[in-house]
Amino acid sequence: MYRTVVVGSGCAGLNCADLLAEQGEEVLLVTENMSAGTSRNTGSDKQTYYKLSLAGNEGDSIGEMARDLSYPDVHADIALCEAAGSVPSFLRLCSLGVAFPRNSYGEYVGYQTDHDTRTRATSAGPLTSKYMTEALERALKARHISILDHALAFRVVKDTDGVCALDVYHSDKQKTERIPCANLVLATGGPAHIYRDRVYPESQHGMSSLAFQAGAKGENLDCWQYGIASTGFRWNLSGSYQQVMPRYVSVDRQGREYDFLTQALGKERAIAYTFLKGYQWPFDPDKIPGSSEIDLLVSRELELGRKVYLDYLHNPQGFSFEGLNTEARTYLENSGALQETPVQRLLRLNPPAYQLFASHGTDLIKDMLSISVCAQHHNGGIAVDINWQTSVPGLYVCGEAAGTFGRKRPGGSALNSTQVGSSRAAAHIMKNRRITKSVCDIEPVYLVRGSQDTISALQDRMTRSAGHFRDKKEMLALRKKCEDLLAQQEIAKPTDKDFLIRLFLQDIVITQYEVLSAMLFAAQEQSGAQGVLETYHGFSRRIPARQAKDRDLWFERVWRKERETTL
Repeated sequence: MYRTVVVGSGCAGLNCADLLAEQGEEVLLVTENMSAGTSRNTGSDKQTYYKLSLAGNEGDSIGEMARDLSYPDVHADIALCEAAGSVPSFLRLCSLGVAFPRNSYGEYVGYQTDHDTRTRATSAGPLTSKYMTEALERALKARHISILDHALAFRVVKDTDGVCALDVYHSDKQKTERIPCANLVLATGGPAHIYRDRVYPESQHGMSSLAFQAGAKGENLDCWQYGIASTGFRWNLSGSYQQVMPRYVSVDRQGREYDFLTQALGKERAIAYTFLKGYQWPFDPDKIPGSSEIDLLVSRELELGRKVYLDYLHNPQGFSFEGLNTEARTYLENSGALQETPVQRLLRLNPPAYQLFASHGTDLIKDMLSISVCAQHHNGGIAVDINWQTSVPGLYVCGEAAGTFGRKRPGGSALNSTQVGSSRAAAHIMKNRRITKSVCDIEPVYLVRGSQDTISALQDRMTRSAGHFRDKKEMLALRKKCEDLLAQQEIAKPTDKDFLIRLFLQDIVITQYEVLSAMLFAAQEQSGAQGVLETYHGFSRRIPARQAKDRDLWFERVWRKERETTL
């Protein structure tokens, strides 16, 4: 028997399991597929890790970073934990072999990212999260931690005291199993498969319904990050992909091309906004007018039935280095990226960004890149406290599945959150020592009726009605569809050929219902509503964000308390 079960093999799950095992915990890692998920299969031009500044002469502090993470819809105590834990978590990754760049003096140099006020961002390249999972997996396997692969967690079992077991489905054996445990850590990633247009890799599904069905609350479920992404090989096109200033072009059914950005914005603004999109990648209504007009214009072209591309072969209409604003020209000059075409500038500025698409069959020297505005990250999720524990005793959620962010977040803070949240969950589990209990055999499994076609239809409706454009009437209709499906649940057998598809469908329906409920509540609020949006079984309300209480900064008291705790 295992006292703690961790679900998920991304950055958060691997880190939590490794830290628990390091402290002698009997832990089992459960994963649908060890090589699947967002952490291992996604990135950007130079995927960002956001942490306290560790280079240069610019001042920084934990308090300042916490303030930058603490928007009105974010709990200040969680923001403080993520700021305080950023450096220890980052340096642990460095010690495990993740190659973040340092200058000749050993400083971990940084750059500015989305919604950042300083240069806290750093990167190990386009595949930073992949390198993190690989380093963490090496550490985990060196401890010989038990891993249950090809097992989909689908139900949290509770008693009157909280978590007591986890039910999983073995897809390779077509059978279910109940695993007793005292602590359960869900690191299942964002609920990617509720949308059709998404940057998430095909292998990322999410399983937020596990927590919802167990009685956990959601927070800020209406808050998502959307942005320009490629639609063949899915990748968010931020940073270098925009700063080299490719041409945005649409093509109609007759093959006619349209320089739609220039037509709508004029040459000067079109070029300036394209550069800004590099570090203002997420769609943000506050940047209209501004760089987020690009997202709206891309969407309009798609609605007209045209295909939209990023063209790295040709410069935007009216492009010249002399005509660039000071910020863009200085950036390209300092980066040595003054080549003739966008793809030449990309090869100079960030060769791995070019090579990434080449390795997936798209040569930007000769191929244009098909794009759309896609869901990329859920800034909300399951409500947790400062130990990343939910309202259900023994149930923890970390990584993107946890609702630690609000409407805006600095780029790369999600990677930091995977490490800080999982570290705090592991520490709390070791401190509290809940006891594993024996539980009865697995009960029947009730699932909604439907097929892969049902899933596709729900995803399509979610993208059309509840993405960066939201239609209240259509969202109400989709939520009613989810209610109707949930009312038609019936017993399903693990040996049924459609059992796995129906497990995914069940998760989509439950998660869409909760997310739509939050979106509809937010849509009817008065402008400027403050606080965290809490959702529980379809009912939403705005609650005050928690503050960081009892922040003791007197060394002797903290030292004494630490000694008393460890004795």
